Amino acid sequence: MSDQGATPGPDLLAPARLGPLRLRNRIIKAATFEGRTPHGLVTDELIEFHRQVAAGGVGMTTVAYCAVSREGRTERRQLHLRPEALPGLRRLTDAVHDAGAAVCAQLGHAGPVADAASNGVAALGPGRFFNPLGMRRTRAATAGDLERVTRAHATSARLAVDAGFDAVEIHLGHNYLASSFLSPRLNRRTDAYGGSLENRARLARDIARAVREEVGTEIAVTAKFGMKDGVRGGLDVDDSLQVARWLQEDGSVDALQLTAGSSLLNPMYLFRGDAPVRDFASAFPPPLRWGIRLTGDRFLRDYPYEDAYLLAYARRFRAELDLPLVLLGGITRRETMDLAMAEGFAFVAMARALLSDPDLVRRITADSAAVSRCIHCNRCMPTIYSGTRCPVVEPGVPTPRP
Repeated sequence: MSDQGATPGPDLLAPARLGPLRLRNRIIKAATFEGRTPHGLVTDELIEFHRQVAAGGVGMTTVAYCAVSREGRTERRQLHLRPEALPGLRRLTDAVHDAGAAVCAQLGHAGPVADAASNGVAALGPGRFFNPLGMRRTRAATAGDLERVTRAHATSARLAVDAGFDAVEIHLGHNYLASSFLSPRLNRRTDAYGGSLENRARLARDIARAVREEVGTEIAVTAKFGMKDGVRGGLDVDDSLQVARWLQEDGSVDALQLTAGSSLLNPMYLFRGDAPVRDFASAFPPPLRWGIRLTGDRFLRDYPYEDAYLLAYARRFRAELDLPLVLLGGITRRETMDLAMAEGFAFVAMARALLSDPDLVRRITADSAAVSRCIHCNRCMPTIYSGTRCPVVEPGVPTPRP
């Protein structure tokens, strides 16, 4: 990481605008599946998870992976946005607001990343291919499926407004459905959704426009946007930058949170640090446990951790876009956050550091030299199956797997 002569930027801890929204500071809790919705509905444990982060000082917390349809869940216990979920979501947003923070709902369709066996319905993808996560083949989405999914994003955005959310984040990364269509490796279609980059970007742009048309300026609209899949033949930075330009021209989003990696093919490209193969294996029953121990290092690859590890890619986006951008990846220290401000990023986002220390922002506010407790061991990753937490500081299991 280098400051490359950067000059001081805006005050990290001062109020900031995000579209129509005013945040108390420029720090966002990034979306990470909380593992606290065993029946696909809000629980007291989920509310407390976000209340603690809000009380800890972030400007906004993000409720992760709010699926827009049944087959769009990563697995059956994921929160599915529907009228039945509204009362619990309202309790959650009220709790976060009472703690002084804004709250965002991440809208997504898992697409080929979905566990079809868990959901009881086939996973959708650009085409038919084997999904090692669900041990099933995906079903090639029809044009009708894609129109339905696009409408579902708009409907879910409206529900988020009704539930009291201040923002929505559209998931356009990690080879979830929209991201899988962007990938030339996964998208071999020859119709209006395949072939050229413009065609491969059609679904992502349609979804973002539909959400914007539905909510207007009632709430902020952002997107988690993949800069690079990190797999051979996948989406690269040049193509993703062009898609970002189109999103900017469309006026469909207020900001992009820049990410990388593929939940389907290479998750550690985003989660730098130790690869917790044995911990993942322990989360599953035999014989899957044995298979993960034997071959897991091929899926969970080794990428050493460093501060601001996505900054080199993100600088290209900052140089060529006018949109506000959120820097993600290796954001755990005040020095790194200030560097992001100096580089022209409007916000920073963190997740793992807030699992180990929900009060980190408040501690940094009191003492700029405060150090995150996160040691980048990534042992938090497998805890999504039992209640996402930092097992170093919280070894107990708050939400048993049903």
